[in-house]
Amino acid sequence: MSVATLSSARSALAGFENAYSVAIQMREATGVDQFVVRTGNPIQPYRVSRIAPCSPETLLALVA
Repeated sequence: MSVATLSSARSALAGFENAYSVAIQMREATGVDQFVVRTGNPIQPYRVSRIAPCSPETLLALVA
């Protein structure tokens, strides 16, 4: 599957705004800081983690 064939729904769900929203929800549920990182993967361009990112990922937000 190429990047050009990804649906607009996937783009919305895999976007930064959604990842940030998930990070806030996880922070509220667990009480643990969450990180939003850019992965460089077109299928999952952002992810949420409780562990600080290591290269080549880029930290975009810390939800504390």
